[in-house]
Amino acid sequence: MYLLRHGQSEFNVHFAATRIDPGIEDPALTEIGRDQARAAAEALSARGLTRIVASPYRRTLETASVLAEQLGLPVEIDSLVRERCWFVCDVGTPASLLRTQWPTLDFDRLGERWWPAQGESEAQLAARCGVFASRLHRATDWGETVYVSHWGFIRGLTGLAVGNGTVVELRPGPDASVVHAPEP
Repeated sequence: MYLLRHGQSEFNVHFAATRIDPGIEDPALTEIGRDQARAAAEALSARGLTRIVASPYRRTLETASVLAEQLGLPVEIDSLVRERCWFVCDVGTPASLLRTQWPTLDFDRLGERWWPAQGESEAQLAARCGVFASRLHRATDWGETVYVSHWGFIRGLTGLAVGNGTVVELRPGPDASVVHAPEP
């Protein structure tokens, strides 16, 4: 299976330059972020994908929408692959508003306020990653799914700290490797 960190967001631009949280809730992708999503879709195009699963944050939904358009696949929503909620950008958008912004996606399994009220500790992140990993051990579509997720979740699951638009291949067992990283 593949993990894709969402493309560059408005938050990423400001935080990279200042290391200060700019206070942007659930930010959108930048044009660079959309380009990174298109490049990731191109890198994944020959991999035989049948599923795209995305975190419910705007930046992951926008990234997944680019993949869906280029790969001709639907997008599923799974809050298990969300971010840790340490910054204002991790305040999500209520499910009722997401439904109006992405009317073709199914948000029915998502609570109205689906993000945590406070940041997760490393132990809480590890527990959530453990739940995800145990679900994957039962999966039959390992090589056919891409999960559009976040820096914190990907790091917690694989130990890799990857940049925006990076694709990581995760194989059964503890083995993970980067298969696509955008140009610097």
